[in-house]
Amino acid sequence: MVSADLARIALELPPEERLDLARRLVESVLAPTSLNEAIAEGIRRIEDVVTGHAKGLTEQEYRAALK
Repeated sequence: MVSADLARIALELPPEERLDLARRLVESVLAPTSLNEAIAEGIRRIEDVVTGHAKGLTEQEYRAALK
């Protein structure tokens, strides 16, 4: 299978399974411990938004925060 086929199949998975797969792929990449911790924190934050545990910003809120 080529990577395009794998990506197509992965994108057909339900959101929770895609998050799990993304976490496992990121964790499989060798990186310094501090980077691994930062990646893990980023994944946790993405999961919090996706699952509704944290509220993301609207585009308007985001743009206002940049000013």
